[in-house]
Amino acid sequence: MSRYHNAFQQSVEHPETFWAEEAKRIPWYTMPRTILSYDDQHHARWFSDGEMNLCYAALDYHVEQGRGDQAAIFWDSPATQSKQTISYRDLRDRVAHFAGALAQLGVEKGDRVIIYMPMIPEALIAMYACARLGAVHSVVFGGFAPHELAARIEDAEPKVVVAASCGIELGKVLPYKPMIDQAITLSAHKPNACVVYQRAAHQAPLGANDYDWNQLVAGAPFADCVPVKGTDPLYILYTSGTTGKPKGVVRDTGGYAVALAYSMEAIYAMKPGEVFFTASDVGWVVGHSYIVYAPLLLGCTTVVYEGKPVKTPDAGSFWRLIEEYQVTSFFTAPTAFRAMKKEDPDAELLKKYDISSLKHLYVAGERLDPPTFHWLDDLLEVPVIDHWWQTETGWPIAANLPGIEPMLTKAGSATYPVPGFNVQVLNREGGQAEPMEQGSVVIKQPMPPGCLIGVWRDPQRFHSAYMAAFPGYYLTGDGGYFDEQGYLFIMGRTDDVINVAGHRLSTGEIEEVVGAHPAVAECAVIGIHDELKGQLPIGLVIPKDGFTGDEATLEAELIARVREHIGPIACFKQVLVVDRLPKTRSGKILRKLLRTIADGKEFGIPSTIDDPASLADIHTTMRQRSVGAADKATPL
Repeated sequence: MSRYHNAFQQSVEHPETFWAEEAKRIPWYTMPRTILSYDDQHHARWFSDGEMNLCYAALDYHVEQGRGDQAAIFWDSPATQSKQTISYRDLRDRVAHFAGALAQLGVEKGDRVIIYMPMIPEALIAMYACARLGAVHSVVFGGFAPHELAARIEDAEPKVVVAASCGIELGKVLPYKPMIDQAITLSAHKPNACVVYQRAAHQAPLGANDYDWNQLVAGAPFADCVPVKGTDPLYILYTSGTTGKPKGVVRDTGGYAVALAYSMEAIYAMKPGEVFFTASDVGWVVGHSYIVYAPLLLGCTTVVYEGKPVKTPDAGSFWRLIEEYQVTSFFTAPTAFRAMKKEDPDAELLKKYDISSLKHLYVAGERLDPPTFHWLDDLLEVPVIDHWWQTETGWPIAANLPGIEPMLTKAGSATYPVPGFNVQVLNREGGQAEPMEQGSVVIKQPMPPGCLIGVWRDPQRFHSAYMAAFPGYYLTGDGGYFDEQGYLFIMGRTDDVINVAGHRLSTGEIEEVVGAHPAVAECAVIGIHDELKGQLPIGLVIPKDGFTGDEATLEAELIARVREHIGPIACFKQVLVVDRLPKTRSGKILRKLLRTIADGKEFGIPSTIDDPASLADIHTTMRQRSVGAADKATPL
C-alpha cells in the first residue's frame, strides 16, 4: 500500500505542494501561484489567483487537442424511445450559441440562472453555457413543486430561468411551465426571462417574458469563454426542500475542476476516450460532478440516461446500456441494485448482455449494505467499490482507489480516505476515537479542493452547520468508525444512532442483520419513543418478489437474527412488512420522515418523494399494529 500511503501523507502534510502538482491537469489561462489561502472564517480557498473557464477546459480544449469528432454524450431515453450521440465539437458549438442567447438576454459573469430540466442534453448545454459566461447556475429537479422552486428563485435571485416544456416519467407527461409560472408568482424575486425548450411530447404556451429555445438560439452569436478566478463560484446546489429556507451549497470553479480531474483517474481509473456511465440526475451533486463535468474534463464520453430502470418491467436496463455503449466504469446508488435484486434475484437478465467492457462498478449515495455488496460481488467479475461522499464535498471522501493502488474490499466499508481528506472519528468528548469505537466522522481543515466554499449569502449558517461543533474540523453529520486496519465504516447519519436504555446503537448495524435474511429485499430500521427505555428499534421490511411465507414467521426469524448477531441489548422486537418505503429521487430512504410518522408528530409530504402513497401504507400499518405512539399519528 505504499503508493496510496505516500499520496495520502503528502496530501495532508504538504497540501499546497500536492495540489499545485494536481492543478497541472487543468488547462488554465493563468496558472495559479497562490495555491491555498483562507477566508474570514478560516476556511480553505484554492487557486485564488488562477484564471480559467471550466467550459473551455471540458469542451474547447479537447476540440483543440483533436477530440472534436469523439462522442462527448451518449443520450439514451426510453421515456421517448430516442437516442442521440453528440460529439465534442457539436456540443461546444451548441453550448457556445446558447451562451450567446443567454448573453443577449443580459446574462453576465456572476449572474444566476435557474435550470429546471429533465435528463436531456439541453440540461448539460444550459449548465455549460452558464459556465462559459462565468454565470452561476442552480439546477432544480424538473418537476419540483412550485413552492420549492419559488424558494430557490427567491434565494438565488436568477436573471433567467431555463426550462423544458415537460418531463416524462413512467410514461406520463408532466408539463413544467405551469409550475414555473406558479413559482414565479409565489417568489418575491421576478426573473427577467424564461427560456423554454419545447419537447415533442408537450408544447408549452409562452407568455410575454418567455422565449422559445430554438428560436432564440437561431439568431444568437457564438459566445467566447469568459475567464474567471479559481475561487469564483460555478454553481449553487440546494440540499433541502421540505421545510424552511433551502440551503444553497456554493461550489467554486478552479478547485472543483482540479478535484474532479484528479478523481477520474485516481478513484475511477478512467482514461481519455473511455465511456463513463453514472445513473443519476443532473439535479443531484452526483449528476453535476460525474455526468456533466468530470467525464468531459478528462476527455471521456458520458452517458446521459432519461429513464428509471428499476421502476420499469426491465430490470436489465443497466446491463443493456453497459453493453450498447461499451461502458468502462458504472456508478449508481445501492437502492437501484436492491430494487433489481428484488425483481430479478438470480440476475437472469444479466445473461442477455455482454458487459465485458466494464472494469469497475461504483456505488454511493447511501450506505452499501453487506447483503447487496455480496450479491453484486458474487454476480460480477469486476471490483464492486463502495465510496462515500456528500453534496457538500462534491467528490468522494473515502474510496478504494484503483487508479492509485487497488485494495482489498470489506463489506460495509468505504475503504480508505481519499488523498486530501484528513478523515478522523471523534468521540462525544471531542477526542480521537479508538479503532472500532463509533463516533462523529469529521474532516480536519484544510478541506481539499472541490468542497463547498460556503452557503449562498449565509456565512453564519455555513459556520454553524459545519464548523462550530468541533473547531478546526468539518462536521460531516455521519457516524462511523475505523477498524484495526484503518478501513472506514460509515454507519449512517448521527441522528440515526438510537439510545436504548442508555446503550447507543446504530440503526445501520441492525439493518445489516435484517437485510441479510434471504427473504428481505430492502429494509429500514428507525427508533421510536419508549417511556421505559427511551427508544426502541423497529424494522420496516420489503420482502423479495415471490415471497409467500408467513409475516409472523418472518418477523420472528428477523428478531432472532438480531438477537443472535447483536444481542438482546438491541431490544429489537417489532417488524412491519410493507410494500414500499418513502424515498427521495436519488433513492435514499427518508428515515427522518419515518421517525416522524412513528412518533405521531405533525408532518407534510415533501414533493421530492416519488410515491407519497408509501407513507400512507406505512402509517396505516403502524396504526393497525399499534406500534409505539403511532395511534396518535396525524392522518394523511
